[in-house]
Amino acid sequence: MFDRLGAVLHRRRTVVLWVSAVALVLAGIGGLGVEHRLVHGGFSDPGAQSTHAQRLVTEHFPSSGDDLVLLLRGDGPVDSPAMVSAGTELTRRAAGTPGVRAATSYWTAGRSPALRSRDGSLGLVALSLSGDEDDRARTAERLVPDVRRHARGVTVMAAGPAQVQSEVGKRTGDDLLLAEAIALPVTLVLLLLVFGSAVAAALPLVIALLSILTTRAVLNALAGTVSVSVYSMNSTTALGLGLAIDYSLFILARFREELRTGATVREALGPTVRRAGRTVAFSALTVALSLVALLVFPQFFLRSFAYGGIVVVLSAAAGATLVLPALLAVLGHRVDRYDVFARLRGPARPAASPESGRWYRFATAVMRRPVLCGGGVIILLLLLASPFTRVSSGLFDDRSLPADSQVHRATQLLRDRFDAGALGAVPVVVRGAGDGLDAYARALSAVPGVRQVTTATGSYAAGRRVREPGPAGAALAKGDYALLSVVSPVEQDSAAGTRLVRRLRETAPPDSARVWVGGRAAEVEDSTSAIARATPAAVGIVVGSSLVLLFLFTGSVLMPVKALVLNTLSLSATFGAMVFVFQEGHLSFLVGSPQHTGTLDATIPILTFCVAFGLSMDYEVFLLSRIRERHLRTGDNTESVAFGLQHTGRIITAAAVLVAVVLFVFAISGVTLLKLLGVGLALAVVLDATLVRAVLVPSFMRLAGRANWWAPGPLRRLHDRVGLREE
Repeated sequence: MFDRLGAVLHRRRTVVLWVSAVALVLAGIGGLGVEHRLVHGGFSDPGAQSTHAQRLVTEHFPSSGDDLVLLLRGDGPVDSPAMVSAGTELTRRAAGTPGVRAATSYWTAGRSPALRSRDGSLGLVALSLSGDEDDRARTAERLVPDVRRHARGVTVMAAGPAQVQSEVGKRTGDDLLLAEAIALPVTLVLLLLVFGSAVAAALPLVIALLSILTTRAVLNALAGTVSVSVYSMNSTTALGLGLAIDYSLFILARFREELRTGATVREALGPTVRRAGRTVAFSALTVALSLVALLVFPQFFLRSFAYGGIVVVLSAAAGATLVLPALLAVLGHRVDRYDVFARLRGPARPAASPESGRWYRFATAVMRRPVLCGGGVIILLLLLASPFTRVSSGLFDDRSLPADSQVHRATQLLRDRFDAGALGAVPVVVRGAGDGLDAYARALSAVPGVRQVTTATGSYAAGRRVREPGPAGAALAKGDYALLSVVSPVEQDSAAGTRLVRRLRETAPPDSARVWVGGRAAEVEDSTSAIARATPAAVGIVVGSSLVLLFLFTGSVLMPVKALVLNTLSLSATFGAMVFVFQEGHLSFLVGSPQHTGTLDATIPILTFCVAFGLSMDYEVFLLSRIRERHLRTGDNTESVAFGLQHTGRIITAAAVLVAVVLFVFAISGVTLLKLLGVGLALAVVLDATLVRAVLVPSFMRLAGRANWWAPGPLRRLHDRVGLREE
């Protein structure tokens, strides 16, 4: 197919470009408004106990909940006449807002001490909102500005999960625009330096635009049938630009190489599409299959990255193998025009033989001492990976936002100035407890870390009944369901919070009763457990598909295993660096000093693994394609490795730098989640393109010798039938 494709694209180049232009316009139209159809949230497991507990609370106890919390501060104490009037009026106004199921405040709930700060300067309005995570975030987005406009003599601050989701979503959109505004001109300058031509530098941006717009249109269509996270737009932009650069650079480099041999444009397109185009297709398939692994997770946050990532990978590959050759057929030798940095480069030097190239000499030097060079790099990567043994998983909260964020400051005030239980009490929904409810509440109150448990009939602490009432709104019961409010001083977004949830779930319920433990800590516990359960299947998909595709590409048993081991090493080093900087806070000034909570968001390592593993295989395929091509001609293992690195070292390094710049731009994001993902992927790409491709691969292949291309007889015959073969 690829043998004939180059000739077809040259002959039908005008038709291909017109069809591409129409597709570009249709994709642009199809993606209009996609930002308004993407939804917030998606970090929780929809089938988890905590999710079911939230649904039961919403359905049976509408007056309970703290989806959105307003902190009110006036000129005087909360009990002053002016504050009483303002607080009561704002509570009524909030209660009448569409999407609000119930509103409870210090001034309307019997002056409960739990809804007042210890110094008496702040009072709370706790709102229970209807709908799913996205509905609650959009309600908060409407309600908070409206309440602030009508506040007279009162300062209103907002906290709670709905407000966190709303602000994160807004900042994510703003950060994406800022990242694009920075990344595009920086990338264009780097492309001019790498390609040495304004015409050539513009081509990857054309392919990137095509892939990004196509993906936006597909996401817009998908959003009508499934939940798609707002964060998928960020990944679409970064991956679309990065992979378009990768694939275009590889195609362009091969096309120029063929032209330098004296081939005509038509003659140059044949081997360019046959070899470079086929390599790009294999690479894209490998990356896409790595992203397919994200579909095994129940959280639609991770699944959304698969939707956008798969489409952007395949569309970037299609653009590079179909549209780009057609453009090259039209441009021909003019692809090298307008070198804006020609004066800086100086006079052109005559082409050197491969043996005199820097990458050839570097690879040869590494292969003279493969144990020393390879062993040193392995030790370095293991040292970088060692902090990952201390990883502690969690989910993002208000501290994922900058310290000057309004919702972050408001939530910190709740932590510092209010008693435990003002917010974040653990809801325990019980069905069919009957007369055993009080005994169960008494047992829960004796669990280590529990301060008080409130039911419809009273409050319990340390295993006995206490006289004082619990927090307002906690003592609720409806029909056969009962809601117990478990108050604890333990921070829910912490390892201690998840341990508390485990102890509560281990406490024996009344006979024939069913119990659901919810709340933030339970959500963290359930989500991390769901990720842990699905991870083996995801890793199996990534590893299995990569092994099969690399075997079909190389015909070797050892090459796929080598790629797996080396990619695992570089990814482990990346994970270790993420823990060291983002979880533990060391050297955090290098990435904008994000807030660190002692945990790492549980979704990011698996997301980084799938995306970075695919990108690593991208460079592996590029390098092996030239090594194998040379080895089939000469049969010399050492010379083939040096030759392959000479012809791809500059390309892979340039591509990695460009992709890393695009990804690292997300370090400017105010949302730690995006900062962590961008920096982690950028580091993974740089480590893979430098230490792994330039040092470990030559060292390994030198030590393996002829075994590099070995396969047992049955597999060799299978490859002869269905694998990729070269003349």
